[in-house]
Amino acid sequence: MMAAIKKYDIFIAILFAGLIILFIAVAFTVPSFWDWLWQRHHNQLSWYIRPLFLIPFCWFAYRRSWAGIMMVILLTLTSMGWFAPPSETNSQVQQFLQVEQQYLQSEWTFGKIFLTLLIPLSFVSLAAALWWRNIWLGVAVMAFMAAGKLLWSITFSGEAGLAVIAPATIGFVLCSGCLWLVTVLSRRYIPKVKKVNFIKKGSNR
Repeated sequence: MMAAIKKYDIFIAILFAGLIILFIAVAFTVPSFWDWLWQRHHNQLSWYIRPLFLIPFCWFAYRRSWAGIMMVILLTLTSMGWFAPPSETNSQVQQFLQVEQQYLQSEWTFGKIFLTLLIPLSFVSLAAALWWRNIWLGVAVMAFMAAGKLLWSITFSGEAGLAVIAPATIGFVLCSGCLWLVTVLSRRYIPKVKKVNFIKKGSNR
């Protein structure tokens, strides 16, 4: 089954890329869908779950699966609408989301386009680091992404931006911890596998 998925990896990735484009287009052109998303995005569960998608993103990048990478990006984008709107919303959260929403709906200047492009560029950098099996570079890129998110939030929304500190920090710590664990286990497991294979080859001679 995995061989079949690998065989059609590019085709599946293109399908997910199409769904990503469709989701973004509908979100920005259908006001009712946009409002529905942002009402549900007030639920902070979506804030905490989104950074955790970096774990499967890194895994699929490490496994060099375009389909997996695109699938995780789609899940990350749609996750803002997964949870029901909260009955009550923290004023800090409310203020931050208003700033974020106004930012996305305001005029797209050159500076704003450049700043926004840093998001996909950071994901490309993270995928490239893991694609070439550079775990620590991947951790450094994730640290940059977390710091960039915090800096943007505080710069554009002031004190309300402090609401993202906990989700961003927890997400970074968990993702970095998972990468570190994978590195440790791979260093212990891979040499054993090579040794066993070497012994088997020697015994077959």
